[in-house]
Order: sequence, then C-alpha cells, then structure tokens
Amino acid sequence: MEYLPKLFTNNRAWAARTVERDPQFFQRLVRQQNPEFLWIGCSDSRVPANDIVGLLPGELFVHRNVANVVIHTDLNCLSVLQYAIDVLRVRHVIVCGHYGCGGVEAAMQARPLGLIDNWLRHIQDVGNHYPELFSRLPSPAAKLDRFCELNVLAQAWNVTRTTIVRDAWRRGQSLAVHGWIYRLEDGLLQDLGFGCPDADTATHRFELAIKRLGE
Repeated sequence: MEYLPKLFTNNRAWAARTVERDPQFFQRLVRQQNPEFLWIGCSDSRVPANDIVGLLPGELFVHRNVANVVIHTDLNCLSVLQYAIDVLRVRHVIVCGHYGCGGVEAAMQARPLGLIDNWLRHIQDVGNHYPELFSRLPSPAAKLDRFCELNVLAQAWNVTRTTIVRDAWRRGQSLAVHGWIYRLEDGLLQDLGFGCPDADTATHRFELAIKRLGE
C-alpha cells in the first residue's frame, strides 16, 4: 500500500520538471555538498529556507526547530553547527526567525502546552532580561514583533558563545554569525544589525543591536 499518494505524485512531477529544466541537476547534486551558509531557522512550515534566499539544494545547510532556539545543551543543534563549520567549512551562520512566530507567542503568553513548555522557557528567560524593550509598545502585536526580533538576536549571540564557533575563530577560520528576521506578509527578510565576524566584538555588537531595538 502506498500512503500519501499525492505527495509521491508531487515528487515525481517536481523531479520531472527539474530534469526538464536542467538535465544534469541530480547528477551534480549527488556528487557534492558545498554550502557556504548554515541556516538556523524556525520549524514553521511557512518559512522554507532555500526558497526565501533563492538558493538551490546543496547551497544551504539547514537546521530548524521551534522558534529557532540555540542552547548549549541541545546536542542536535550543536552537532549540525559543528558539522557545518568543521567539515563543510561554511562561512556564514544565519539565525533567522520570523514575525508572528507561534513559539515566541506561546512563550510570551506563558500558555501551558505540555512538553514544549520546557523548550519555550528559554525564550521566556530572554524576554525577562529585557522588560524595558516592551514597556512602551502600544499593542500585543507590536510586543510580539519585538519579542521575535529579540529572540533572534539572543539566539545569534548564543551561537557566537558556543565552543564550536569560538574554536573556529581561534584557529583563524573565516566565519560570521548573523541575525535576520522574515516577514510572512511580504516575504522579505530584514537584517537586525547583528553581524559578527569574531569573538572579540560579539558582546558589543549584540548590545548595540539590542539598543537599536529600543530606539
């Protein structure tokens, strides 16, 4: 029995269209994986990483989880980060969140959802450190937007604090960490002003980016 036949039909149609446009596409794809970028994003089905930045399979290494969280005890995320940096030698790590993130909203509202509450606790902790960023905002929607931005910056800074990234910088590897956010309403990315190429300036750049949020 073939389950979910529509998805297999879609797959065959996609493969046929791809070969029609580029007969050597899959032969090239199977021979190499040489991405320049690691994308750490949200699991939200409306945020397809490759499509957003117009890159083909093989050009973007991707890790996704609920609300694009980077914590130092998550061996899944850290393993992806280590493989991308040490083996694939990516030059850029992009933490990309999105406005209207359900995980961030649940953390902000502290709604009990079950097991995931333990994961969202990390996001709540971020918000609790910066109450002044929310005090003058006029609406819950504006506060959610700000929380999504803050979460991206905090997680990007967490990337810079991992031993994996610090070791890469220590040995002189060219590597930069970025914090971006995506708006579902228009499909556009926004740079949140955190682009960090070294350990020495990571905290300063993070503090500047946080300051800009409050302006």
